[in-house]
Amino acid sequence: MGGTPTTAKYTIYANIEIDGVVDKPDVIGAIFGQTEGLLGEDLDLRELQKSGRIGRIQVDMESKSGKSFGEIIIPSSLDRVETAIIAAAIETIDKVGPCTARVEIKKIEDVREEKRRKIIDRARDILVHWETEGAFEIKELSEEIMKSVRVHAIGKYGPDNLPCGPDVDKSDTVIVTEGRADVVNMLRHGYKNVIGMDGASVPDTIKELSKKKTVIAFVDGDRGGELILRELFQVADIDYVARAPPGKEVEDLTGKELAKYLRAKIPAEQYLLMMGEKKKEQLQEQETKPRHKEEEAVAEIPETKKYEAPEKPAEKPAKNEKPAALTSIPESDLEKLRLLVKELQGSLEAVLTDEKWEIKQKVAVRELAELLQSSESKTHAVVFDGVITQRLLDISNSKGVNYLIGARIGNIAKRPQNINIMVFDDLLKEAP
Repeated sequence: MGGTPTTAKYTIYANIEIDGVVDKPDVIGAIFGQTEGLLGEDLDLRELQKSGRIGRIQVDMESKSGKSFGEIIIPSSLDRVETAIIAAAIETIDKVGPCTARVEIKKIEDVREEKRRKIIDRARDILVHWETEGAFEIKELSEEIMKSVRVHAIGKYGPDNLPCGPDVDKSDTVIVTEGRADVVNMLRHGYKNVIGMDGASVPDTIKELSKKKTVIAFVDGDRGGELILRELFQVADIDYVARAPPGKEVEDLTGKELAKYLRAKIPAEQYLLMMGEKKKEQLQEQETKPRHKEEEAVAEIPETKKYEAPEKPAEKPAKNEKPAALTSIPESDLEKLRLLVKELQGSLEAVLTDEKWEIKQKVAVRELAELLQSSESKTHAVVFDGVITQRLLDISNSKGVNYLIGARIGNIAKRPQNINIMVFDDLLKEAP
């Protein structure tokens, strides 16, 4: 969640004490839920975060003797007065889930002042070194800095000694690239949570890392990048996919291009769905269009079985059998629902509805899981233009959602009994 972030001017630090055992998502949900509508639209936390004026809210928690203690950290690019108002609003939080909570602002740090102090200290060190060793020419100094980035910042990670940045262990999210040259280029532009596979096959180190962290696979925009992704999806737990533009490699991208294509990353489920659709379209073209001999090599379609997200036979309603979930919805509401599904098709958007199937909230599909996780209000149905995954199903069930309706059903190992699952086709083929 969030728009293009701007540079933070201030950082709010707050202590929180809760009479009960809770998790980080509960605290974040309380922050958004209990400040919503409190300060008007201009200072609404969700809107501020979408526009990048409030950064990612961090919560560090620990529990002891039935109580939870922690620190809330909120970066702000608002002015002093607005930042102080946000800080005061955070102090009004008095509940986290069912537990009583107390929040106290510890300090508001002026980030720019801290940076100025560091600049002064660093400038002093540079001058001392300069006077000792002799003045460097600007070109020599630049070369020294670039060499430092390329050689000293790059490290080795895991049993496979993979090339990496210094923040791979510290960061919750890691960027996986194809090789060492990609890592060097990303380090040069400030990305320290990056690691390279350093070979054609996926090392065990990457497989293990993907179990613990959010993984963004950032690969070249060529056939090789596609093959690497195919293997990654087979052996590792990938969360997002980012690609260099066609014909370009990650190691050749500028800083601006790296930021652009990382921002354009898509969820893994969406990438798999897109690849499945692409293959179907290509197969249909092969069946319907006559091919000349010279076209045969071009028309060959590489095997992409991993990219398909087929529904299990048990999850597809029989041709003439009405899905059981449909019988529980009145006909007047079914018409509303069908119109909603038609509107969402191809939009990559999701809506949360009340019991009258009226829209409560609309978000991009990539933000759906996070929104549901932090939501404190009751949601009757979730309708979205994407793949129903086990994770979305589990979150929806835990939040008491009655209907989960998506474009397709992915690999579902466990289906809770308290939630109705449908796909768009169930509704549209039943339309009068």
